[in-house]
Amino acid sequence: MSHDPLKILIALQYYVPHRTGLTLHVQRVAERLAERGHQVTVVSARYKMDLPRDEQVINGVRVIRLWAPIRVTRGMVMPAYPWAAFRLTQLHDVVSIHTPMLETSVFALYTRWLKRGLVITHHGDLILPDGWFNRFVQWFTFQNYKIAGNAAQRIIAYSQDYADHSYYIEPFKQKTHPVYPPIDIPQPQPSRVEELKAEWLGDGNGRARLIGYAGRFVEEKRPDVLIKALPIIHETFPGTKIVLAGEYDIKYEDFYERNTALIEQYREHLIFLGLIKDPQELANFYAAVDVLALPSDTECFALVQVEAMRCGTPVVSTDIPGARVVVQVSGMGEVVPPRDPLAMGEAIVRVLDNPSTYRKSLAEIDSIFNLDQTVDRYEQFLREAAQEARR
Repeated sequence: MSHDPLKILIALQYYVPHRTGLTLHVQRVAERLAERGHQVTVVSARYKMDLPRDEQVINGVRVIRLWAPIRVTRGMVMPAYPWAAFRLTQLHDVVSIHTPMLETSVFALYTRWLKRGLVITHHGDLILPDGWFNRFVQWFTFQNYKIAGNAAQRIIAYSQDYADHSYYIEPFKQKTHPVYPPIDIPQPQPSRVEELKAEWLGDGNGRARLIGYAGRFVEEKRPDVLIKALPIIHETFPGTKIVLAGEYDIKYEDFYERNTALIEQYREHLIFLGLIKDPQELANFYAAVDVLALPSDTECFALVQVEAMRCGTPVVSTDIPGARVVVQVSGMGEVVPPRDPLAMGEAIVRVLDNPSTYRKSLAEIDSIFNLDQTVDRYEQFLREAAQEARR
C-alpha cells in the first residue's frame, strides 16, 4: 500500500468556530491528518456573516465556507454547493463526508464519476421534533444518505453498538467499521478546580454536591429529566446543584421555553454557564463536578463522557445504543433507562456515595479511547477508499 500523502476533502455543514461534538470530531481528525503531511481541505457553510468570505488556513487545514442564505431546521442551503463540490472533488483523492447532511447524494455522483474515494462518518441518525415538515426533512435526508451509502467504499460508525441499532447503517453493515471518536482535552488545573467548587457551592452544608451536564438544552438531550431527578438526589445530598455547560438559546427549538416552569421551580439549584469554548476551562468544569449526567434520548456516543472521565469524573448515562458504550467498556459510571428521573437520581446517589468505586486512571481510559489510534484508522480507511476508487 502506498504511503504518499493524500489530498483529502472533508465536507460537513458546520466547522469551527461552531462548537458541537460533531465539529470537534472533524476538527481533531482534520488537523492531525494535516500534521501527518496530508493536504486537507474542509468545505462547509458560512453560517454567520461575520465569518471570513475568503479561504482560511486553520492549524494546517484549508477551510472554504460557502454562502448559506437559507436555513432548513438545522441544515443550511448553499446555492453554490453543487459547482464548488464538483471542482473540489476533482482536486482531491478522497472525500470524507459527515452525515446526516443534505448534500450526500451530490458526493455520491461526483466521486463515482471522477473515480474518487468516498468515506462516510455517520454521526447519528437524524431525529427531529414532531411535525410534518420535520418528518419530510428526515425522510428526504435519509434517501440522499442511501445514495451515498451505495457509493461509499467505507462507512465509519462511533461504535458497533450504535451501528447495530442505526436505521441509517442497517442497509450498509458490510462496509461499516466502528471507530471511537477522537478525544483530546487538557488535564484540569487543581487550584482553578477548587475555586470553581467554592464558587458554585457557596457556603454549602457539607453534603451538597455538584452534578455536571454538558450539552445543548434541546429535547433529544433531555436535561429536563436530570432536573426532575433533583428531589431524589436531595434526599441524600441536600443542596446539590446541577451545573449546565452548553447553549440553551437554541434557534431551531423552543425546548428551553417549554421548560421555563420547571427551571424556575429549581432555579436556586441550577447554574447555567453557557457554552464553554476554552478547552482548559472545560477540563476544569469536568473536574469540579462530582458526576456528569447524560440523560439523552438519542446519542450515538457523546464525547463529553470520555472528556469527563479523562478529568477523573464518573458518568451516569442513559441505556441507549451508542451512549451506554462508554460506561460499559470503562466501568466508570452507571447506565439507567431513558426518561426515568427516579432511576437517574438513584444512580447519581450511588455514584456520589461511592466515588472511588467508579474512578479509573487516565492510563486505563487512554488504553480504550486513544486519539492516535482513531486517526490511524481514519488514515487507513481514507487511503483504502482512494485506492479502491482508482481501481
